[in-house]
Amino acid sequence: MTNTRIFKNKSFSRFAKKANICDSDLCQAVSNAEQGLIDADLGGGVIKQRVARQGAGKSSGFRTMILFKIKSRAFFVYGFSKNEQDNISDDDLVSLKKLAKNILSYSDEELNTAIQKKLFIEVTCNEQTIS
Repeated sequence: MTNTRIFKNKSFSRFAKKANICDSDLCQAVSNAEQGLIDADLGGGVIKQRVARQGAGKSSGFRTMILFKIKSRAFFVYGFSKNEQDNISDDDLVSLKKLAKNILSYSDEELNTAIQKKLFIEVTCNEQTIS
């Protein structure tokens, strides 16, 4: 199991709930990334990982944007269905890289403050859901 702390922001949490993506799916996506199985490294601490749709495979599933620092932290910040959107825009990628630079440099104290303010929700991973 990974020691990486996993978080989701409010908008991603709403997206995941609507899309029926459970926390174990997020844990699996980060576990895969920790093993080097990254669908797309977009640079600047931003990766794109696929998450399978319930009852279907990854290719017809969802794309998630994660601010990622290996063996440290992963923040799910944006998600979309492939049939709704092919990819993110260049402007969105620039914004995500700026966000990653800021958030991935948070001290433990700054991160705890953000959690207390409910800017991020920590995802709890169960060892049995991680392969």
